[in-house]
Amino acid sequence: MEIKAIYQIILLAGSGATGTLLRYFTYIWADQYLNKHLPWGTIIVNLVGSFSIGFVWGLMEKNLLSPSAGLIVLVGLLGSFTTFSTFALDNFKLLNSSTLTQFLFNFSIQNIGGIALCIVGIFMARLF
Repeated sequence: MEIKAIYQIILLAGSGATGTLLRYFTYIWADQYLNKHLPWGTIIVNLVGSFSIGFVWGLMEKNLLSPSAGLIVLVGLLGSFTTFSTFALDNFKLLNSSTLTQFLFNFSIQNIGGIALCIVGIFMARLF
């Protein structure tokens, strides 16, 4: 493996760890300072992550951020901070370049399917 690839993997791992810690501290902060009626930690992470992934993507489109640096931020930092940001960007891309049908399918299958499978997983775990 060449040095550049090793360096990129190390940066990816470090940015992933950073995103994980940012997510953790966001949850702790939200639990401490916001009401308990809504999952504020998740809401904050998903909204901040969605804005951030859009901003980084926009910088990459304008060639203000290199593909290598973008990969580190998009996959490492934001990928570990929230996968919802990737979901948001994927849906933007589908709306921007595909048919409405493809967007609606992706949006629906991930939301409805994800919630349904989470419920199934919970019920299956309760069988043990």
